[in-house]
Amino acid sequence: MSAKTSHKWAFAARFRRHAFGWRSQPAITRIKEAVSEIRKVARTDPMLAAEGAILLLERLSPALEQVDSSSGAIGSAVNHAIRDIVPIIEHAPADAEMRDKWLDRLWEAVQNDDIPYLEILTDFWGELCAAPACASKWADNLIGTVRLAWSPDPGLRGYFKGTTACLSALLRAGWNQEILELLELAPHKFWHDRQWGVKALVALGKKAQALQYAEASRGLNDSPIAIARACEEILLSCGVAEEAYERYAIDANQKTTYLATFRAIAAKYPHKTAREILSDLVAETPGAEGKWFAAAKDAGLYHEAIELANRTPCDPKTLIRAARDMVEAEPQFAVEAGMAALRWLVSGYGYEITGLDVWAAYRHTMSAAERAGCKEQAFERVRRLVEGERQADRFVSKILGSELGLNPPRERS
Repeated sequence: MSAKTSHKWAFAARFRRHAFGWRSQPAITRIKEAVSEIRKVARTDPMLAAEGAILLLERLSPALEQVDSSSGAIGSAVNHAIRDIVPIIEHAPADAEMRDKWLDRLWEAVQNDDIPYLEILTDFWGELCAAPACASKWADNLIGTVRLAWSPDPGLRGYFKGTTACLSALLRAGWNQEILELLELAPHKFWHDRQWGVKALVALGKKAQALQYAEASRGLNDSPIAIARACEEILLSCGVAEEAYERYAIDANQKTTYLATFRAIAAKYPHKTAREILSDLVAETPGAEGKWFAAAKDAGLYHEAIELANRTPCDPKTLIRAARDMVEAEPQFAVEAGMAALRWLVSGYGYEITGLDVWAAYRHTMSAAERAGCKEQAFERVRRLVEGERQADRFVSKILGSELGLNPPRERS
């Protein structure tokens, strides 16, 4: 028995049918551990790692059937895992016979996936085929069923799990014109399908048509972010960065935080100054100016950061951290960041604010003011600010009142 067939994967015993209860976090942890185990093996034995990746994909859906997926956390974890291990399968040096066996196993896993957890795996079917010849075979096998699923006859058409796998295989096989002809049969314009038409046109060297095709794919149920990313990529590949920036940069680079969005655009468009990018982002989000504070600070635009933080509400904890971190490097900026934090705290803003947060804002502000040589002025500014608190519970006043000389002394008993 070879070392490969006798290898025992630690994750295998943990991914049995219904191995997990309703809580998603234990399952997410196990998925991450499994991917780490596979990637570690891939460094020395890519064939064995590919076998492990396929084993994990076969076991994922049955093991996760009882997990609560309402938050989307477990689905995201599975998608990340698939994206991580598909390249391991793709680049494994398997011969045609072995790859055929792998693909048959994965196809069966997809067909048995009822939740579904493996839905995005078919997006990578061309990559999993690795070679154009293998992709051609799968395209031949699937294209007839896709034509039936998209038939104008209501009695014939229906949903087919292999539609995306077919389109992906067609692209890998180089059957670009066949992709465009097949998409003409689609009863509805869904970006999930039409993105393959864009890729086919790009592969044919028809980038202007690809851009038009992508723009014509916009619909009520399609993601403008995904379409913008495709269009941006086309224009950047044509060397017209300025047009790409003006038309698509903001929509195409939306991230989970304002700071991450700013960084993504700045990295992709080095010819634009940080000030220009920040200005465009702020103009695009009226009423949310304060949320760009961290981006401005990250770019070293301290004056703009403070101006934004005072224009509309900004998370006090973000401002407090900024004041703490910049006490020595930029004390005047730290003073203003701390003052802005206190201003929004006095106004009742902030999530799960405690007395420790209020004290931290005051302490960092005064520490920075001492270094900046304006301690007395800062103290008076804080005093006036807290004195003017109008919140019913006067939360900040209760905490800092005695420190600022605002609370009347208690009577001795």
